[in-house]
Amino acid sequence: MFETFLTAFTTFFATIGPADVVVLFAALTARHTPVERRRMALKGSVFAGAILLVFGLAGEPLLRMFGISLPALRVAGGILLLLISLDMVFVRESGGSTATDEEKDEAMTRPDISVVPLATPLLAGPGAIGSAILLVSSNSHDVGREFMVFAGLFAVLLLGYLMMLAATGVQRALGVTGVHVISRIFGVLLAALAVQFVFDGLKGSGLFG
Repeated sequence: MFETFLTAFTTFFATIGPADVVVLFAALTARHTPVERRRMALKGSVFAGAILLVFGLAGEPLLRMFGISLPALRVAGGILLLLISLDMVFVRESGGSTATDEEKDEAMTRPDISVVPLATPLLAGPGAIGSAILLVSSNSHDVGREFMVFAGLFAVLLLGYLMMLAATGVQRALGVTGVHVISRIFGVLLAALAVQFVFDGLKGSGLFG
């Protein structure tokens, strides 16, 4: 059971990337007051949690509706997560786990960034959404394991929220090097999880006996 929590926590930490989000949050809210930053951090975290919760719960019905098997989702999700992990290891920006340059530029002119780009795509981006669907669907027949998946998700969102509250201090403490080190470590872990998802999907497909 605890293994499911650790897998979910590691996967969501890697695909959401709280350290990267904090750096962008500090830059995008530099002109806002502390009260406004706290409000946007809370609102963004809640909206992101709601988005990922909905996709996690609705993932399996959607798969059935489109005739997609769980092994196929595992292989596709594993490939997606592997691509994201490679970007993390080599410290390259990925559209699957961060905002594009155009989204960042637009956010600089927004009075409130809590929904866009904070909640999505920074917190609840394609990588995190895909992870939510994959992890919940893989544990859909065990309520306890499903709970552990969501517990891992909300633990990462809570950590991200607390880091955003202290965004300036965290950014100064970690620095660019610190953020890159964290990104590389979790990128390696995510790559291993991604390959395991692919292996499980191929095994479940029956293609190899």
